[in-house]
Amino acid sequence: MAELINRPEYLNQLIQHKDTDLVKIITGIRRCGKSSLLDLFHQHLLSSGINDDQIIHMNLESMKYRELSDYAAFYDYVSRKIPSGRKCYLIFDEMQTVEYWEKAVESFRIDFDVDIYITGSNAYLLSGEFATLLSGRYVEIRMLPLSFSEFLSFYDFEPDVVLEEKFQKYLQFGGMPVLHEYKFNEPRSIEVLEGIYSTVILRDVLERNNISDQRLLNKIVLFLCSNIGSMTSPNNIGNVLVSDGALADRRTIAGKTVDKYIAMLEEAFIFYHVGRYDIKGKQLLKTLEKHYIIDMGFRNMLLGYRDADRGHIYENIVFLELMRREYRVYVGKIGENEVDFIAERPNDRLYIQVTESLASEETRERELRPLRMINDNYEKIVLSMDRSYITSYEGIKVINLMDWLLSASA
Repeated sequence: MAELINRPEYLNQLIQHKDTDLVKIITGIRRCGKSSLLDLFHQHLLSSGINDDQIIHMNLESMKYRELSDYAAFYDYVSRKIPSGRKCYLIFDEMQTVEYWEKAVESFRIDFDVDIYITGSNAYLLSGEFATLLSGRYVEIRMLPLSFSEFLSFYDFEPDVVLEEKFQKYLQFGGMPVLHEYKFNEPRSIEVLEGIYSTVILRDVLERNNISDQRLLNKIVLFLCSNIGSMTSPNNIGNVLVSDGALADRRTIAGKTVDKYIAMLEEAFIFYHVGRYDIKGKQLLKTLEKHYIIDMGFRNMLLGYRDADRGHIYENIVFLELMRREYRVYVGKIGENEVDFIAERPNDRLYIQVTESLASEETRERELRPLRMINDNYEKIVLSMDRSYITSYEGIKVINLMDWLLSASA
């Protein structure tokens, strides 16, 4: 087995859930590190005294399991390998290849003394019959590409490379772990990202959903990439694509069609949507939402790396970090003003504004105004690339974005 680079935050989550009566499901986009995490966990089990014959570890996309695409055949095959009278650890990678897999998994739970770990590259894994069969009996661990902190430990930099330069590399190449092997070789890295993206689109979007209009799907992807962090609606996206001539043969594109395609992209973990929350009215709003991409590397591969639109790029980075820190995230509305993020955990809430710089008085006023309008006592933060002796305005904290990304928690 090749040397594995540890991702302790995720490995510790698995270890904490070990031997509980819950199916552990690791979800995330292809090649974000799920298989390596299972390999690391396998090593942990061996090092903690579990015998090798008590671990059944299968990557179901391997051709050697091609006869197991049916849940009954899969159940029979695994059952024959489970040792009698001892606890067994079942580790199944890319579970979505087995049709009605949830029936087999539930039966393993009933019939044997097992602890079950599963990965999947599509949110479809957690929908439908699965949710009914295993309701309340599973825990989802959402795996994301490398954080900035992980990125710094994955790559070797020359001693004279300053933090800002490292951050620029992170913005350019993103956090897909596989790129580590290419040491910032841009053409090779783009080829790798193109390969991952094509596989995700083909297997997790087109094949799973029987999409007939791949051209429309591609145009929606490019629109969302170009408009990360901007308020949009499915109707608006359809109208823009038609009016811009992106699909010259179309007079209209129905909002519900766009909505359906975006949902498929979200199920494949390429994009995430963030809804709006009315802070004064204390309610979720049904109109308009923002979209963020899973990794900057994919955006740069699709659009070309460009320096423009820094504010929204930084927003995307902050959104992903809040997800890693297990916050539930909304866009805030207060009067006619917008707060970039409301981040909530049990008994905790943050209000965050993200901007490239607060140097100009006009920008400073624009970013601080919505936060000043919020009357509660939860923490309010502005993140920017500035380094300044001013650390707060009227109790609103001002933090350097890179420092915040490298802090232990928000």
